[in-house]
Amino acid sequence: MICRRIFLRILITLSLLAAIASAQNANELRFCLRAEPKTFDPAKVDDDASLAIRYLTGGVLVRVNRQTQALEPGLAESWKASKDGREITFKLRSGVRFSDGTAFSAVDVAYTVSRLMDPALHSSTGDAFRSGNGTVATRILGPNHISVTFSAPVIGIAALFDQVGIMSSLSPKKEAAVLGPFMVSEYKPGSSVLLKRNPNYWKKDAQGRPLPYLDSIRLDIQPNRDVEALRFRRGELDLINSIDTEYYDRLAASSPSAVHDAGASLDSEFLWFNQVANAPIPEYKRNWFRSTNFRRAVSEAINRADLSRVVFNGHAQPGVGPVSPANKFWFNSKLRAQSYAPDAALQRLQADGFTRQNGSLRDKGGNAVEFSIVTNAGNKSRERMAVMIQEDLGKIGIKVNVVTLDFPSLLERIAQKFNYEAAVLGFQNVDLDPNGQMNIWLSSAEDHAWNPQQKSPETAWEAEIDRLMRAQASGMDPKKRKAAFDRVQEIVVEQAPFLYLVNKDALSAVSTSVEGATPVILSPQTYWNAERLTLRSNAQASR
Repeated sequence: MICRRIFLRILITLSLLAAIASAQNANELRFCLRAEPKTFDPAKVDDDASLAIRYLTGGVLVRVNRQTQALEPGLAESWKASKDGREITFKLRSGVRFSDGTAFSAVDVAYTVSRLMDPALHSSTGDAFRSGNGTVATRILGPNHISVTFSAPVIGIAALFDQVGIMSSLSPKKEAAVLGPFMVSEYKPGSSVLLKRNPNYWKKDAQGRPLPYLDSIRLDIQPNRDVEALRFRRGELDLINSIDTEYYDRLAASSPSAVHDAGASLDSEFLWFNQVANAPIPEYKRNWFRSTNFRRAVSEAINRADLSRVVFNGHAQPGVGPVSPANKFWFNSKLRAQSYAPDAALQRLQADGFTRQNGSLRDKGGNAVEFSIVTNAGNKSRERMAVMIQEDLGKIGIKVNVVTLDFPSLLERIAQKFNYEAAVLGFQNVDLDPNGQMNIWLSSAEDHAWNPQQKSPETAWEAEIDRLMRAQASGMDPKKRKAAFDRVQEIVVEQAPFLYLVNKDALSAVSTSVEGATPVILSPQTYWNAERLTLRSNAQASR
């Protein structure tokens, strides 16, 4: 404990010295990146820190409004996708310039798309557009008019351009020339990234004033969350974009007006059973896990309201299914979270031949019902959920053993050796469209966690999900796609391959010195409208 305290003091001291050493602008927003940015190249971004910088500096053709979840014009005044989903045409704004003064035109869009789709670049942003094996063609129809044609339909094609930062084809500064509200001014590896206002940013507010309002944003690189929270309390940081329940509650006790719970996020936590045919588990247990009645009975015996209340201190909602209610368009509103019903669970199990003997549940072969739940060590909320599930299932005679493993060992067990019985994990969903879940729901997929990489669907309901997911992925009619994915959600709830437990809330902290912040559930939760954020005059005067 002494060593930890000394270490923490050293970290805090170093952070304070760094802060003092940095000449601060009074009109400067300050927050932390939790890791070193891997790149400033917008086409190569695949980590959270780089993603934050791309969001603040990159100019995009189309922007997803994080508050309304609707598409809005960006560098493109308008756009039109073809009926077959293979082509999109953009009309670009005129008179726009990059941060270094270079003029923006359709040539830059063509250059960006060509570079993004270059297989040698290995761009994860480009992967989202790879619906077929052919090449991508761009056609410049005029200085401010361009079409992009793909070899196969790309579903949700316009929204994908929200992630494409347009680069200059002419500027010698390459990725340093940007079209977003801010530009990278200074980078000190291991310490900070300073963003300054882009003097050529094209957007103005309703009164005609140029945006952004802020002069700069200082991003301190700080992985230690204790230090981040302490600096926020000291007034040295203006926001914490995403905060765990534990830190949220501590801050709420001292600064209740600074913390924000935006409601259920897109993230979900769930439990599943191992149904892999050749998994090294007893045959009678595999029979339980492959029984829909058994899975649904376990689901009924779990008290999700208690998980939300106790583990997350009320900052979570009982899970419903594959889509969080926070996803306004794709969530199937006919579905409801499974209520706590231990008596109904026992009746369902009795129908499958299970009986209770001296408080212990036994199958029709006389085997006592006992299994283990694995989860990742150090994740306090999952460890606590597993323990509470252990207690809930004990009430209907099921014995559960909780096993925590380091993450690499856990992944090896559940994805390679299949040497486990049940697991509690979660998904962090950043994509609103169900196409982002193809890797989970197709029976042939590697992430089809309960029984991955099937050569052909082993059950009729998995075959039906395969058909529906492919239908929605290839369809262009939003209503038909919605109907297909609604049915997928219903099948998942009926068959319970995943027992959805909770949807965590989107928690953040924003200083009262910041004006214009309206935290939302989509990332980036707090600075999605950074160009319109301002600092109160008294906060500026104190800096």
